Amino acid sequence: MAPRGRTLLLPLAAATVLVASTIFLFAAAGARWRPADTGLPVPTDATRIIDFSRKAVPVAAGSSSNSSGSKDLSFLDENGQPDDPGSGSGSTSAAGRCDPLAAAVRVFMYDMPPEFHFGLFGWSPPAGAGDVWPDLTNGAAPPPRYPGGLNQQHSVAYWLTLDLLSSSSPPCGAAVRVAESRDADLVFVPFFASLSYNRHSRAVPPEKVSRDKALQEKLVRYLMAQPEWKRSGGADHVIVPHHPNSLLHARAALSPALFVLSDFGRYHHRVASLEKDVIAPYKHMAKTFVNDSAGFDDRPTLLYFRGAIYRKEVTMLANLTPTLQTYVLVPMDNHSMGGSIRQELYYMLKDEKDVYFSFGSVQDHGASKASQGMHSSKFCLNIAGDTPSSNRLFDAIVTHCVPIIISDDIELPYEDVLEYSKFSIFVRSSDAVKKGYLMGLIRDVSKEQWTRMWKRLKEVDKHYEYQYPSQKDDAVQMIWQALARKVPAIRLKVHRSSRFLRSDRRQISRMG
Repeated sequence: MAPRGRTLLLPLAAATVLVASTIFLFAAAGARWRPADTGLPVPTDATRIIDFSRKAVPVAAGSSSNSSGSKDLSFLDENGQPDDPGSGSGSTSAAGRCDPLAAAVRVFMYDMPPEFHFGLFGWSPPAGAGDVWPDLTNGAAPPPRYPGGLNQQHSVAYWLTLDLLSSSSPPCGAAVRVAESRDADLVFVPFFASLSYNRHSRAVPPEKVSRDKALQEKLVRYLMAQPEWKRSGGADHVIVPHHPNSLLHARAALSPALFVLSDFGRYHHRVASLEKDVIAPYKHMAKTFVNDSAGFDDRPTLLYFRGAIYRKEVTMLANLTPTLQTYVLVPMDNHSMGGSIRQELYYMLKDEKDVYFSFGSVQDHGASKASQGMHSSKFCLNIAGDTPSSNRLFDAIVTHCVPIIISDDIELPYEDVLEYSKFSIFVRSSDAVKKGYLMGLIRDVSKEQWTRMWKRLKEVDKHYEYQYPSQKDDAVQMIWQALARKVPAIRLKVHRSSRFLRSDRRQISRMG
């Protein structure tokens, strides 16, 4: 190489060595760096990514939940008061709280008047307090008690509301209530629609309109006036008309919302569907058997059914133009709806050996008798009645009696994450009424097969327990998780519907 070329390369080589040395020094310094160098909090695992599908975790009140740069979310305490997430002072500073960023779903709940929720069973705020919610701070007092009897079956809205009211404090669940709707994934409507139907669906003279219908009309007006509803068209709102006849007069008007239902038997497919809505279990009436050891040989009855046998069915006159949908009671000879199939099975099975098939109701201590009967039986019939679903299925699950499901149109809670065929047997209605088919199928199940299903029942029964405070993977938490799984589809729908809204507004503005 010429001397001139070597002269030019020497400075370049020196610069290269200098840059390499500098990089090495910075890397070494970084390896020795500690948070004390700056006094700033540093995550123990800088690569941690929040998993929004997991259960929320307690976070110390003075700690930072947004060290990765995410914005703080404002959430509410048990009294519905905004809690400053950045505050480390006050009486709550030493207590833990639930991090909205770590919850499966963040929920904004309307502060609706008590007449829509706890006021339906007599609760009212203290005189002059102006509160719309009961005080659940630190367990100061038990929550207002939901009415008993058959009302309990459809009490889903009550348990979800209680869970939201206490969601800022441990034990942390799948949902956390936030103070601002802009921070929320979903908007919860605290209307106890099922109780409103059960207690107030008939007009009391001299009133010409029932209290239930009046509340539904008021609910529609309330929601249509809210900016949250206008923003999404109601697509991100959660309403809980769990009783099949509840929200009868408003369901069409509110159909863009996400409904939490027991089944779709009395809903037009344009109002409710599995794609849009969520199925929640009934609250079971049977006793829960903890540490159950009553296995195959301890259950002398082979097949059990106790309930109404002769039923009237409900048909919807599908006219979706007005907000009112009309229903009439008519007899229906339809296997898929269950009215006639119960009768047919009764006459086929009532004289079978080891089969108990009888009339029964809550009024004659039915829940207690059913608990005992189911727990002493290997298999329990769940036959479609007025609607595809009934509480009987969930009574069977918690008594660990293997369900025989004869309901062609049934939809089941959490079926996207639970495989019911692992602990239930499904029979088509057309097969069930064939002479000898059902009993032959049941008698062919071996002790080993039955025991596998029985063990699985004992594993999944926790998913059907409603309780306050809610516990990991109970019915309340499972419903919130099911709702959380709907959020991506809701966002897609809302985003697609708003494609041209902004440009249309700008165009209108320029034209004006």
